[in-house]
Amino acid sequence: MRFKDVFSIIGPAMVGPSSSHTAGAVRLGRVARQLLGCRPERAEVTFYGSFAQTYLGHGTDLAIVGGLLDYDTDDLRIAHSLSHAEAAGIRVELRQGTGPAPAAHPNTARIRCFAPSPSPADGSQTAVSMIDRIEMIDMTGMSVGGGTIEIARVDGFPVRFSAVYFTLVLWHSDRRGLIAEAAGLLYRHNVNICSMETGRKERGGDALTVFETDAPVPDSLLLGMKALAGVRAMRVVNLGDRTGE
Repeated sequence: MRFKDVFSIIGPAMVGPSSSHTAGAVRLGRVARQLLGCRPERAEVTFYGSFAQTYLGHGTDLAIVGGLLDYDTDDLRIAHSLSHAEAAGIRVELRQGTGPAPAAHPNTARIRCFAPSPSPADGSQTAVSMIDRIEMIDMTGMSVGGGTIEIARVDGFPVRFSAVYFTLVLWHSDRRGLIAEAAGLLYRHNVNICSMETGRKERGGDALTVFETDAPVPDSLLLGMKALAGVRAMRVVNLGDRTGE
């Protein structure tokens, strides 16, 4: 992955000893939470590679759980995130993965988040992006240095995005013309696409598309996306620290 600027190498303002093992891990947790669309009731975190060997000493477990609580990288509450999660009723299971990492980087984590039932909006997403309830998110991501992350897989779909930009994620059927219609909506709302990834499990089956954009996606556009035939769910990922440059 090409670093965006010098601050991507130095890392963000953060709590913890390592931009890779703590700041990046916080961001992985926040992306998983935003994909779920609410604070999870239960989370399973599996560490691989370097994460699995050093997560206790570097606070990677605290960082990911802090991200699931929607703490930012410099939030002092990260140091006590496990107790905060317990107080909030979130059951967290931490595991060391066996075998090769499911992504091509030593700092890899798989995060499975489960929504409570019922799952009210908790302020982490707009009302429009909370239209579709998602029961569970299965996300694999990597912390690649300087607090920068890459998401490699969501719900079994191979995708690639960094959460550096404003990000729109669509779960949809693999219908001819759907991606062109979604891109056309972004064009008509004057939202520039800086990258796009589509993953599918089989031709004509389920698919997932990720648009990274230079500007926030307005609610009116989200409503238009929701109306497209074949779109089953959508989420906006916005970590709040991007410039879109």
